[in-house]
Amino acid sequence: MKPERFALQPLQDLFERSRAVTMPEMKAALGTRVDMTVFRKLARLDYLTSYSHRGGYYTLQSIPRFDAHGIWLACGAWFSRRGTLLNAAEAAVKEAAAGYVASELEALLHVPVKDVLLQLARAGRLDRHEFHGLYVYTAKERIRRQEQRAARRALGQGVDEEEDQQRAAVALFYSLLDEQQRRLYAGLESLKQGHGGDRKLAEVLGLDEETVARGRRELLTANVQRNRVRQPGGGRPRAEKKRPVS
Repeated sequence: MKPERFALQPLQDLFERSRAVTMPEMKAALGTRVDMTVFRKLARLDYLTSYSHRGGYYTLQSIPRFDAHGIWLACGAWFSRRGTLLNAAEAAVKEAAAGYVASELEALLHVPVKDVLLQLARAGRLDRHEFHGLYVYTAKERIRRQEQRAARRALGQGVDEEEDQQRAAVALFYSLLDEQQRRLYAGLESLKQGHGGDRKLAEVLGLDEETVARGRRELLTANVQRNRVRQPGGGRPRAEKKRPVS
């Protein structure tokens, strides 16, 4: 039986020459017609598949020189540090200052992404909201989502620049508050807006309308817990003090 390093050498030599290769090329290098034979060899190597060309290209993890976005091009195929297109798209959206619309992400990843983004949104891995007739995809985590939405509005795409800046400032200030302060602040701004204020503030801050309405009601009825974030009884139980045994 051949030592392991000799059995794998034809594949390693092929990767070093071509950087990215296809299944037929690996079969030829190994002298086999069977896909499973190639996969058994690959399993012993730290390899990566392309997210373009339906995963039809392969490379070794040590070969790519990824760019700042974690992507790499070889032999016309695109690879991501994150592996699959789903993971690459999710990471890119979360890292983007203002999220992405599909066309922007396609320009970055160089492949169609509409179905992928929709799949990520339906799986709860990304958030999606409509902005000037386009769907903008952002992180699911609330604070990051609010930052990205504020940055998107600050771009001033067809919106009054002064109003856009005000909304961005509101979202930034809101992210610095605790739970009760956020609810009350949303309620206060809703009161200033008048009719439809709950809906407008929910859209700006990424909240449920009922949360905004609750803050507004608490302000109007002065039902505010002073110096307290949670209702009485919330949070961790108070630890019982222990006295040293004499």
